[in-house]
Amino acid sequence: MPKTNQVGKRNTAQRRAVLDVINQAHGPLTVGEVLDQAGKRIPNLGIATVYRTINLLLEAQQIRAVTLPDGQTRYESAELEHHHHFRCTRCNQVFDMEGCMLQMPPGTVLPGGFVVQDHELTILGTCPKCGDSRIATPRRSCSHAHAHARPRNFRPRNPRPRK
Repeated sequence: MPKTNQVGKRNTAQRRAVLDVINQAHGPLTVGEVLDQAGKRIPNLGIATVYRTINLLLEAQQIRAVTLPDGQTRYESAELEHHHHFRCTRCNQVFDMEGCMLQMPPGTVLPGGFVVQDHELTILGTCPKCGDSRIATPRRSCSHAHAHARPRNFRPRNPRPRK
């Protein structure tokens, strides 16, 4: 389906605001972030309107959905060239990284016979606002058995039932 310049059948102020917010972002946005930013332009903008508009923009191929490793779906302009993302582990903000850091074009055959179709990369670290990345402590892999400190809100994916 070719891209269209219209957002649905009517080009309303709400639809323009949602598209402008996504197009002007420096990284993919969640629905909540789109609502917060577009709501500054359009008073009383509702979450249902944002969801409907995002679906129309996806259908018109003006934006694309990006699902990061944390499972959260975000949205960015479909006009962007291939790029990767950086997620700050302190503030959880996601930023676009210019260009491609991996020289792995489609059709590349990896060891074991795996054939690359496409790739996505999300780099985790600390953004400039949250701290100097040059002094951040790198995570080291351990070969010894012990429990590492976990964040306060840590919950295992499949907790064992208590007896």
